[in-house]
Amino acid sequence: MSLRFPSRPLVRRFVIGSLPLILSGTLLLGPLAAQMQPSSQENRQGDAAADRFVNDLLQKMTLEEKIGQMSQVALNQKEDVPRDELILKGQVGSFLFITDAKEINRLQHLAVEKGRLHIPLIFGFDVIHGFRTIYPVPLALAASWDPAQAEEAQKMAAKEASAVGINWTFAPMVDIARDPRWGRIMEGAGEDPYLGSRMAEAQVRGFQGDTLGSPEHILACVKHFAGYGVAEGGRDYDSSNISEEQLWNVYLPPFEAAVRAGSGSLMTAYMDLNGVPATGNNFLLHDVLRDKWKFKGFVVSDWESIRSLTTHGFASGPEDAATRAVNAGVDMEMTSHVYRDELPKAVKQGVVQQATIDEAVRRILRMKYRLGLFKNPYVAPSRAETELVTTAQRDAARKAAERSAVLLRNEGGVLPLSKSLSSIAVIGPLADSKPDIMGSWSLAGHPADSVTVLEGIRKRFPSGTTVSSAKGVEIERVQPSIFDGQFPSPKPVLKTDAERDAEFAHAIALVKQSQVAVLVLGEAQTMSGERASRSTLTLPGRQQELLEAAVATGKPVVLVLMNGRPLNITWASQHVPAILDAWYPGTEGGNAIANLLFGDANPGGKLPITWPRDVGQVPLYYAHNLTQIPDAMDTRYWDNSSAPLYPFGYGLSYTTFKVDGLKNTAASVKSGSSLTVSIELENTGSLAGDQVVQLYTHQRSGSASRPVRELKAFRRVSLRPGEKQTVALLLDTHDLGFWSPQTHRWSIEPGPFDLWVGVDSSATEHTTFTVLP
Repeated sequence: MSLRFPSRPLVRRFVIGSLPLILSGTLLLGPLAAQMQPSSQENRQGDAAADRFVNDLLQKMTLEEKIGQMSQVALNQKEDVPRDELILKGQVGSFLFITDAKEINRLQHLAVEKGRLHIPLIFGFDVIHGFRTIYPVPLALAASWDPAQAEEAQKMAAKEASAVGINWTFAPMVDIARDPRWGRIMEGAGEDPYLGSRMAEAQVRGFQGDTLGSPEHILACVKHFAGYGVAEGGRDYDSSNISEEQLWNVYLPPFEAAVRAGSGSLMTAYMDLNGVPATGNNFLLHDVLRDKWKFKGFVVSDWESIRSLTTHGFASGPEDAATRAVNAGVDMEMTSHVYRDELPKAVKQGVVQQATIDEAVRRILRMKYRLGLFKNPYVAPSRAETELVTTAQRDAARKAAERSAVLLRNEGGVLPLSKSLSSIAVIGPLADSKPDIMGSWSLAGHPADSVTVLEGIRKRFPSGTTVSSAKGVEIERVQPSIFDGQFPSPKPVLKTDAERDAEFAHAIALVKQSQVAVLVLGEAQTMSGERASRSTLTLPGRQQELLEAAVATGKPVVLVLMNGRPLNITWASQHVPAILDAWYPGTEGGNAIANLLFGDANPGGKLPITWPRDVGQVPLYYAHNLTQIPDAMDTRYWDNSSAPLYPFGYGLSYTTFKVDGLKNTAASVKSGSSLTVSIELENTGSLAGDQVVQLYTHQRSGSASRPVRELKAFRRVSLRPGEKQTVALLLDTHDLGFWSPQTHRWSIEPGPFDLWVGVDSSATEHTTFTVLP
């Protein structure tokens, strides 16, 4: 399918030379571009038509023009050749970080109308969790345990991005991460390959729609292939050393799921994987991606990661870096121009075959064709004026934030708060910070659009209730963020110890004067994301001191966390009666949190990652193997508990649920078929609410030891007070298969299995079944 202008007006066409004029807000195609457009009949014929079109075009291209298609230029990076000249010479195929619809149309006009072969450009941008309207960060979307919610969020993000002419996003990130010190954990779905795979599929569908080229959708780019989330020490960019068993069973499945869902592109990773940089890794890019998975899209490097092959000590220099990357299977270079400078010589010397270049360009042009760019390369400027931060976008963003929040503690039913309170103190450095509520990778968002927690609460109480606020403390990174120039967090304004002490005392005084205190603590958005790894998980700055002082007043305290990773809240879990993890909830975060605090929304999210008590436990995850003393998992450290603070899949509600009556349809199942499991779920409380029913299995014996539990199915269910429902879960035996380090192949091994169903990874409802050959 091809992109079409919505409600395209009837216009007359005036041409001066070959330059089309813009009338009624629509940029019309000139005669040269019209000659290049595939017919509607060709579009209906699908891939075969795309291949014929692309192969015909390839025959007309020079080597330099082909390499141009393999080159991406960033708006914020200096080039030795002006952008317009690069376009006219056919030396660029894509641009990055341009978000102005008029400029995108101007550059596209140069390529389509003035370029020798009239090949459209593809414009990319990091649409990670929203474009102008910011949605919860991906880790938060995973906490919804609702793939349909993640799909909807990315669908709405694609709608906004496409309104300004963006065709391509660099998402979803599907790296499994089990070390919360790693800053980019906030961009993924957490620790589990099954949950991660379902979220990967959903986000690809959200971005791309039913088919590539669906109106108001954009090309997805699954990243970072592969193993990026296993950086040593949680230090971003550091090497990843992963066993084959872990690679195939934990870290590759979400990528395969995204490929099966139809992702049109894939991005390589920065780091070394088992000693070989991912951007020059033939095993990953050829053996796995092309040969085994039959991926038909194109591969783009990460930022300057081809040039960095020399930095890694892998390539001997720029020409060797270009040669190794393209021969491994990297089709397009992001931002640096090693390909443009070095590949012509490499082809002439025979170290890179012409067929290799042709295949790389064929993949890129095929995606441009399938996106409809050869037929409709321009965006209607009116879309950018009417489709950003709409009421529909805000409603969708608020719903996503409400469904992503996780209630970690609610002793004595402190939440929801009474709507008849006379005074509320909203305290903390993040309580009224518009940029921080958005989260990292909100590069196209406008902080002015955001609703803070303070604003959301005050909006609920326009009169009759005193809502006071103070920062109490300020927080700041020790080292600057790489995004400070693009999307900074507020800088501290308190310059002396006396000023800081006065602000602290003022905040505690407000707590004492109020009926209840809401403390909004966590990390500034610059403290999470790329190059935002940490050596500790403590609350930054004096936030812990502020929290303890607030609790010491004796007033009821609600802790609202704003974060992109688990933080050390062990003290809070024992002393603060109510804890709500809101993550970075996005543009409508303040309204969503207010709805949650006062009961207009009921938390139903679940943790997508195990929550440690202390940084010394990490990496900590539920799907570990059995050990010599399997019944003493909480006594592995002599100085502290080795058990998690909160298990994977954990989350409370304002209502209560009863789970019992586990049944399976058969005691045995043949390999390759499926088994239906059911359980009775009842809302035993007085409020409507959601519960996530989770199914875990364990293979008792086989060619290799298997994890103590593995998630294999889940379903989020909404129930009214007193309502009871039989929840059926389908267990596909394909999901019981694994790659064995003994046999060096994937298979479903026959034998006995344990099965649990419950509301987190410590589920107790248990049965067994046997897989037959």
